[in-house]
Amino acid sequence: MARSHSTRRSPTSAPVRSTSGSGATAVAAAMFSYDFVEDGVDYDTLEALHRGEITPWIEALAHSGLLGADEVAAVAREWSERPSLLLDALLTDADEMTVRRCRLAWAAMDRLAPFTFPIAHIG
Repeated sequence: MARSHSTRRSPTSAPVRSTSGSGATAVAAAMFSYDFVEDGVDYDTLEALHRGEITPWIEALAHSGLLGADEVAAVAREWSERPSLLLDALLTDADEMTVRRCRLAWAAMDRLAPFTFPIAHIG
């Protein structure tokens, strides 16, 4: 089901489609979701998203001209804190089985990810 590394498309190659939603997430879904699932989900990309590697997606949003700089910055903050929000947008056009597979893979990565604890600030 995974695409080979050489045939993976960058997020900037995704076609822009109109969206009925008005939020930045709807714009992202319209820009990226069809291309993300078109030839099957690339699990290397899914792992990169889980690690928080969102820069190409943010850059594509910024260069689209569909969102203002403040909106792009807000989306970048949200996706940095919760990359699963980007996954939600990417799975907008996915069939039920693809969504289930991606959610199971994401949950497995959650279990395998190293634990991080917030550092207490005294002061």
